[in-house]
Amino acid sequence: MTAFRYRRAALALTAAAVLPLTLTACGGDDSSSDAAADKSSSSAPAEEKSSAPAEGTPADGPFGPACATVPKDGAGSFDGMAQDPVATAASNNPALSTLVTAVKKAGLVDTLNNAQNITVFAPTNDAFAKIPKADLDKVLADKEMLTNILTYHVVGEKLSPAQLESGTYDTLQKSSLTTKGSGENYTVNDASKVVCGNVPTANATVHIVDTVLMPKS
Repeated sequence: MTAFRYRRAALALTAAAVLPLTLTACGGDDSSSDAAADKSSSSAPAEEKSSAPAEGTPADGPFGPACATVPKDGAGSFDGMAQDPVATAASNNPALSTLVTAVKKAGLVDTLNNAQNITVFAPTNDAFAKIPKADLDKVLADKEMLTNILTYHVVGEKLSPAQLESGTYDTLQKSSLTTKGSGENYTVNDASKVVCGNVPTANATVHIVDTVLMPKS
């Protein structure tokens, strides 16, 4: 009987000694798994960053706040304007109706429509509204003066946004204008802002501006 008690006590001691070792081994396996999982997670490829153009990079298509007012479809939309020569394209844009009236009064519709690879800096209706009405009416009634002003808005080559960053260009009026800026912010002659630029037409690139340009001579 005494021997039996000793044997039971010995078994109990053995179990007590073995149990902590077993638990330790199991705990070691879990930490190894966690470490492996962390390593696997850290080695996973990072998500690719957005490929949006960096600030200051010239835009590829039409840009600027006034572009939001261009019709989404029809002849006056960007797609529609791209199908027509520049004077016709402008006539389909409601924001350029005063310019179109001036072009017709000056007899420049055919001149602009038949020209090839030109740039037109097109003043909006609001740009013409900055001119006192009496002065604007006087200009519209004087074909020579009107022609002089309108042809000053035309450059004999297509100017991309990159070319607007810093340049001086001869106009159809025979004097020059200057441009500067970057990204989607450009000015002409340090005064007139491009509010919707890089608009394609069948024979020209149009940069819509917020102020009428006045010839230097």
